[in-house]
Amino acid sequence: MKVNVLTGGPLACVPQTIFEQKDEQWCGVDYGAVELINHGINPILAIGDFDTATAAERLQVKSQSHQFVYRPLKDDITDTELALRYLFAHYTIDQLNLYGATGARMDQLLANLFFILKPEYREQVERITIIDRWNEIRFFKPGRHQLKRNPQMKYLAFIPLTAVDGLVLPDEKYQLQRTDFDFPVALSSNEFVGEKATFSFEQGILMTVQSCD
Repeated sequence: MKVNVLTGGPLACVPQTIFEQKDEQWCGVDYGAVELINHGINPILAIGDFDTATAAERLQVKSQSHQFVYRPLKDDITDTELALRYLFAHYTIDQLNLYGATGARMDQLLANLFFILKPEYREQVERITIIDRWNEIRFFKPGRHQLKRNPQMKYLAFIPLTAVDGLVLPDEKYQLQRTDFDFPVALSSNEFVGEKATFSFEQGILMTVQSCD
C-alpha cells in the first residue's frame, strides 16, 4: 500500500494539492494530523506528542482518526521517526510519501534526512520519498536504478550520504564515469536529458533530489 505522511512542518512548504488526495491513505504526525482533519481527511494513524495542538484539537484528532497514538514523553527519536517506525511495523507499505519534513529549521531537516541512514531502515529506504513544493527526495541502496523525470522539476542532484563506491551517471546532462566518494558530497545542478535518468553504484547510500527554483 501507499501511505502519505504529513508532519507538523510549515504548510507553506507543502504542495497544496495534497489535500485533494482525500481517497488515499494518510498518517498525521503531531500538528500534521490536525491539518489533515481540518482539510477533511481522516488519517489511518495520528501519532505524536501533540505539544503544538490544543486539548480540543487533540480530542478532535483522536475521535476522527482510525488509530491514535499519543506519546507525551520525549525520547531519542522524533515524532516523524516514531511515525515511520510504527507504520513499517504495522502496515505493508510499498511507498511512503513524507510531507512537511522540510522547512525553516535546518536541524529538523537534517534529522529527517539522517535517521533514514539507521540500519533498521535499510530495507525500507527505497520506499521513502520526501516531497515539498520545490524538491522530491529519494534514497537508494547499491545497484542499477532509473529515475523518472518529474515535469515540475528542472534540476537533478546525486548526493552520497555515506561513502559510495562506483557511482556512474551514463545518460544525464553531466555524465560521470565510475567514481568513488569517501565522504558525503552534493553533485548538484545536473539535469535529465530525456524522461528518465539511469545511475548505478556498488556500495553505500545515495540520495537523489529533483528540484526547481
